[in-house]
Amino acid sequence: MSVKDENPLLTPWETPFGAPPFDRIRPEHYRPAFEAAMAEQRRTVGSIVTNDAEPDFDNTVLALERSGMPLGRVSRVFFGLASANTSDALQAVERDIAPALSRHSDEIHLNGALFDRIARLWDNREGLDLGDEQLRLLERYHTIFERAGAGLDAAGKTRLAAINERLATLGTLFSQNVLADEASWMMVLDGEDDLAGLPDWARAAAAQAAEDRDLPGRHAVTLARSSIETFLQFSTRRDLREKAFEAWIRRGENAGDSDNRAHIAEMIRLRNERARLLGAESYAHFNLADAMAKTPEAVAELLNTVWGPGTRLAARETAELQALVAEEGGNFELAAADWRHYADRLRKRRYDFDEAELKPYLNLENLIEAAFWTAGRLFGVSFAPVDDVPLYHPDVRAWKATDRDGRLIGLFLGDYFARASKRGGAWMGSYRSQHRLDGDVRPIIVNVMNFSKPPAGKPALLSFEDARTLFHEFGHALHGLLSNVTYPMLSGTNVATDFVELPSQLFEHWLQEPEVLKRFALHHETGEAIPDALLERLLSARAFNQGFATVEYTASALVDLDLHMTGDTDELDVVAFEKAALDRIGMPPAIAMRHRMPHFLHIFAGDYYAAGYYSYLWSEVLDADAFAAFEEAGDPFDPETARKLYENVYSAGNLRDPAEAYKRFRGRLPTPEALLRKRGLDEVA
Repeated sequence: MSVKDENPLLTPWETPFGAPPFDRIRPEHYRPAFEAAMAEQRRTVGSIVTNDAEPDFDNTVLALERSGMPLGRVSRVFFGLASANTSDALQAVERDIAPALSRHSDEIHLNGALFDRIARLWDNREGLDLGDEQLRLLERYHTIFERAGAGLDAAGKTRLAAINERLATLGTLFSQNVLADEASWMMVLDGEDDLAGLPDWARAAAAQAAEDRDLPGRHAVTLARSSIETFLQFSTRRDLREKAFEAWIRRGENAGDSDNRAHIAEMIRLRNERARLLGAESYAHFNLADAMAKTPEAVAELLNTVWGPGTRLAARETAELQALVAEEGGNFELAAADWRHYADRLRKRRYDFDEAELKPYLNLENLIEAAFWTAGRLFGVSFAPVDDVPLYHPDVRAWKATDRDGRLIGLFLGDYFARASKRGGAWMGSYRSQHRLDGDVRPIIVNVMNFSKPPAGKPALLSFEDARTLFHEFGHALHGLLSNVTYPMLSGTNVATDFVELPSQLFEHWLQEPEVLKRFALHHETGEAIPDALLERLLSARAFNQGFATVEYTASALVDLDLHMTGDTDELDVVAFEKAALDRIGMPPAIAMRHRMPHFLHIFAGDYYAAGYYSYLWSEVLDADAFAAFEEAGDPFDPETARKLYENVYSAGNLRDPAEAYKRFRGRLPTPEALLRKRGLDEVA
C-alpha cells in the first residue's frame, strides 16, 4: 500500500461536506503529506516552465493556481490545528515544516523562467482578451513574484531564500514561546480573601479553570484574555491584580527557553535586510507598498490623527480614576494594573451601568444565534446545526450555511472556549476556501475564541467585549463563507491587510443595535429580554473609556511602525526600543500597550501584520463610514445598502483593488470624521 493510500491527508475526503477527516488524521501523517504535496507542486511547476508553447493564461497562470491546491489543503489542516489544538508532536512538526515550506515557496517564487512567463503575459495583457477576474489574478501573481524577489540576481536570490527560511523558523519559535508562557502560568486563588470582588459567574469560571488544570475544588486565573481581564476588572485585591497583570504583560519576556527578545532582534534585522534586497528603504516601506495605505507616511498620518485626541481624552480619564482612588482612601498612583478595575467602578457610578448586571443577558448560545440572525437579515444566510461532521475537539461545533433558496453556502465551525492547547486571542480560519476551479467548491470556515469555559451544565456568560469579539470574528467568517469568485487566490479574506478588517469590524456595529439586543440578550435563568433601562445605560456608555482604548491600541500600532522603520538593528534591545518609542510619543504611564513586543503575535508569529497593526484603525475608518450608509438609509438592515455591501465587499474577495471595491459600495472613499465620532474623540480633537 502506498503512502498516499495510507494517509488521510492525501486521499479524497469521503466525509459530510467534504470536511477534513480529523478523526483519522494523526501527527505522523503530516510530514509525508507535506512532502508529497510539495513534490507534486514541484512537478507541476516544472511542466509549466518546460512547456514549449507560448505562455498564455491557461498554461501558465491557471496551471500555477492549480498547482498549489494539494499543498494548500494539507497546510490549512495542519496550521489550523497547530493554532487551535496543538500538542508536543504537532509543535515538533511545525518547527521542522516551517523552514521546509519557506524553501519550497522560494523555489517557486524565485524561479526566473517561471517569472519570465508571467512577466511576458503581464506586459502583453491588453492583447490577451482576459476577463476582469483573469486580469486580476494575473496582476496578483505578477505582483507576488516581483515582491518575492523573482527579479533578483543569483546572489540576491540565494541570500533572500536564506533570510526567508530563518524568518519562518523564528516566527514558529516566537508563537510557540508565547503559547508556552500562557499555558504554564496560573494564579491559584486561595480562599475567600483571594476571591474578593469577583461576582458569582467569575468565580464559577475560575473554578472551571482550576478544574481544567487538575485542581478540582479550587479557583484559578489564567492568561486567557477572558480570564485575566475579568479578574483585573472585578478583583478588589490590588496585590493580586498587580501579580496577574505583570504575568500578562511579561509573556515572551521571561528569561529562559520561552524568551522572545533575541528572536525579535534577529527578525527585525532580517526583515530590513530583505527589504533592502528588494529595493525598499525599510521593511515598513516594503510591506505597505501592497496595502491600501501604500506608505508609512500615510499610516503615521492616520495614527497621529487619533493619537492626539486619544491621549487628551485618556488624560481626563486618568484624572477621574485617580480622584476615585483618592476618594476611596487609596494612597497610590493609578497604575496600568488598576485601570480596568477603577474604570468599571466609575462606569457604574456615571452611567449606573454594571457589567455584572449585564452579563446574565449575554449567553453565548444566544449571541451565536444573534450573529446568525443578523447575517440572515442582511444577506439571506441561514445556519442549521449538523452533528455528522468529524471535528478536531469535543468543544467544536458545526453548522451548515444556506442561502435564501436553500442552496449550500458552506460549513461553519465554532470553537469558543480557552484551553492550554490553543494559542491566545481570537481568529477566523479556513479549512477550505471557496472557488469554482473544480466545480462549485464550498468553503469550510472556523471561528476560534478563548472564552472562559463554564462548569458542566452552566451557561457560558460573556462580557460585552467578548460578545463584540464573537461578532468581529463572525464578520471575518462571513467574508469567507459568502465569497463568490473563481480562483482560490482571490477568495474570501485574501485581500489587503488594511482592508481585511472591514467586514469584521463593520459587523460589530449590529451587536449594539437595540433590535438585536432586545431579541437575543435574554436572561439565562428567566428568559426575559434585557430591560429597556439597562439597554439604555449600555448604549449611553458606548463612548466610555475610549481614551484608554484608543491609546492602548494606537501605541502598539505606532511602535510596530517605528520598529519596522529602524535602520541598524545589530544591537537591538527590543524592550529598551519599546520604552524609548513610548516615551517619545508621550505614552500615559497608567496605560499599557495592548500588545507588547515580546508577545506581539500579530507582527512576529508571521509577517502578515508586520508594520501593519495599524490595519484595524484604517479599517475602522472604513467601517464607521460604511455603517453610516445604513444610518443614512434610516434602517440598519436596509436591503439596498446590504445588497451593495454583499456584492462589493463580503462576496467579492480580491476581485478588485480595495479602494475601488469600497467606492463601488459607498460611492466615495471615507474620511476619519466618522471614526472620531464613533470613538468620542471629535470633542477633544
